[in-house]
Amino acid sequence: MIVTPRCNGQRFTGNRTTIGRLTLATKPARHLRSGNLQQFYSAPHSGLMASSCHTRSSAMLHYFQNSQEGQFMRILVTGGAGFIGSALIRHLIYNTEHDVLNFDKLTYAGNLESLQSIATNTRYEFVQADICDQAKVSAVLERFAPHAIMHLAAESHVDRSIDGPAEFVQTNIVGTYSLLEATRAYWLKLPEAERQAFRFHHISTDEVYGDLHGVDDLFTETTPYAPSSPYSASKAASDHLVRAWHRTYGLPVVVTNCSNNYGPFHFPEKLIPLVILNALAGKPLPVYGNGLQVRDWLYVEDHARALLKVVTEGEVGETYNIGGHNEQKNIDVVRGICTLLDELTPQHPAGVQHYSDLITYVVDRPGHDQRYAIDASKIDKYLGWTPEETFESGLRKTVQWYLDNLDWCRRVQDGSYQGERLGFSENKDLIA
Repeated sequence: MIVTPRCNGQRFTGNRTTIGRLTLATKPARHLRSGNLQQFYSAPHSGLMASSCHTRSSAMLHYFQNSQEGQFMRILVTGGAGFIGSALIRHLIYNTEHDVLNFDKLTYAGNLESLQSIATNTRYEFVQADICDQAKVSAVLERFAPHAIMHLAAESHVDRSIDGPAEFVQTNIVGTYSLLEATRAYWLKLPEAERQAFRFHHISTDEVYGDLHGVDDLFTETTPYAPSSPYSASKAASDHLVRAWHRTYGLPVVVTNCSNNYGPFHFPEKLIPLVILNALAGKPLPVYGNGLQVRDWLYVEDHARALLKVVTEGEVGETYNIGGHNEQKNIDVVRGICTLLDELTPQHPAGVQHYSDLITYVVDRPGHDQRYAIDASKIDKYLGWTPEETFESGLRKTVQWYLDNLDWCRRVQDGSYQGERLGFSENKDLIA
């Protein structure tokens, strides 16, 4: 049976059918939920039929809050097998009653093992598909009938974008366009109450803002876009598409731009897991240029909490920056990992006295931005979100997680991935 929202204490049920791993209601689930939402909108105390963005945000918040009392939402997450997407899905399954459908192509960085702990949960479903396949997206939308889409599917590695930008343009720009068009067609068919409550949440990066030059400057939601890499340019384009679909067609969207994420289940080509695993193997620890580039680090589970806040409470049409308040030079991050490994794994590889001895400076990345730093005061002020982890506490948790899950790392590092920071070919031989 598939469970749909309770209304006045009643739990509605219906038959469901399974196509592959996609479980679908044989009666349109949104038909049942429409009555439930209509009850919220017509309640004498609610006043939720007003047309303002604030009222529509209140409607969504009201519906989500009621989920803790028995109702639930259906949330479609694109890119849910990736690093941030899988953290978001785990958070949704562990901390809400919502149904979640994971729509993921399973590229090299997609890993269903990151979702093994919730894979058999009856509120979780997985569909392997490409967001560029508009017909497939439309079919899943019609059958799953989500109340919200959280769009994380993207190619996301700067180095890879330098060597091969075509995939970034295709997935991040064309894919977002296809998803928006399928979503718009689905959204227009919804009853009025559900159209007002629906959300399209686009998750993006602070790299769209480019480089910060002043030591005290911060990226705000109104900072002009100045992307430096093919990756950040493709994400900037996708951000603009999402906002255009809101302004032109009225699609109810929210956008978030986050700083550098880190934490458990991070794919090993990224800086922090790469340094951990290379150090344990006695390999060079690559640092671009002089290592003085500054990044703001955000623990991925803090990010997942923020994303849920935004999709449930954020104002339609608004952008929210999400940062960890943890600015660190790249070289200090690498040295911090080495210090933790010296403490936690005192048995060093042969010929290595201190893990920091493995630090190797490599040719800098073309167009490498010097400093990113997020002003996250808006999400704090209006939605009440702040990060729980300091960089010190989060980094310790992350290093310990990798030490405890080396088998996961070995399975990820299969024949198609050998531990290099792929994409900048000049450094491949040195870093591999």
